[in-house]
Amino acid sequence: MRAVQFDRFGPPHVLGIGSASEPHAGPGEVRIAVRTAGVSPVDLALRAGDSPSRDGLALPHIPGVDAAGVIDEVGAGVEGYAVGDEVFGAVDVARLGGASAQCAVLSFWAAKPTALSWEEAGAAATGIETATRALDLLGLAEGTDTTLLIDGATGGVGSIAVQLAVARGARVLGTGHPSGHDFLTGLGAVPVPYGPGLAGRVRALGIPRVDHALDVAGAGSLDELVTLTGGAESVVTLADFTGPDHGVRLSLGRYGGQPDGCHGLAIAADLAVRELFRVPVHAVFPAGQAAEAHSAAATGPRRGKTVLDLAGLVPDA
Repeated sequence: MRAVQFDRFGPPHVLGIGSASEPHAGPGEVRIAVRTAGVSPVDLALRAGDSPSRDGLALPHIPGVDAAGVIDEVGAGVEGYAVGDEVFGAVDVARLGGASAQCAVLSFWAAKPTALSWEEAGAAATGIETATRALDLLGLAEGTDTTLLIDGATGGVGSIAVQLAVARGARVLGTGHPSGHDFLTGLGAVPVPYGPGLAGRVRALGIPRVDHALDVAGAGSLDELVTLTGGAESVVTLADFTGPDHGVRLSLGRYGGQPDGCHGLAIAADLAVRELFRVPVHAVFPAGQAAEAHSAAATGPRRGKTVLDLAGLVPDA
């Protein structure tokens, strides 16, 4: 098959299109003919050689964790899905390579609703899973009267977390650059300028309390978030590795396997059908412009996901 890949670490221009061996679905997995794939921060770090995982990475490497496409191979033990079904999900990059290729094996997935475009679905899975896991860790139960502050709410994960929290009934405050405040309002959040002095700006809004906080930005706000919520146990960070030093839980990794890994996907898909959820997409690039896509994904301020359209890849002769 043909795939976007890099054979050395470096800036975006190390990306190219080359030949790669086709992966195959193992037990509990499905393989898809990929339509679209997201470009995530982990892809940028792996390509640049900045990730702790670089030493164990086999080169050439196919980037991409999130993908959407049509099932063309079903592994043993998979029930409820068949060849021809449209799905979205994520790959196990360490074991089977990335998603930016003609074919990819998904380790967790859900049916793609028509309410999500291919571009949205291709960039959705790990953002949904990450946000779902964080909200679960915070104990943000559906229907609970609670106020959640999300620091870094305009990015790919933050914008998804806002919507999932609103769907659970939470009042959501979202920090971001002032230019993104209309964007946050459209997602259902009360916008708050980001940066030092956050507690004062929240109080100025007349918000009586902040029950929970989710740090997506990793911008050094943990002490302020602990003060706002009244305790480190009410804060979860996805991006600040000093979290444990502050008594704050650091959430890394993801759910493993079916069905736990896809429960958030199914919930988000249902919300999309009810017009209560969307995946903000910042930009879409053809596979041949993967370098430009990585450059765009690294440029802020970001409002949503960067996506690769894999339709232009053609099989080897």
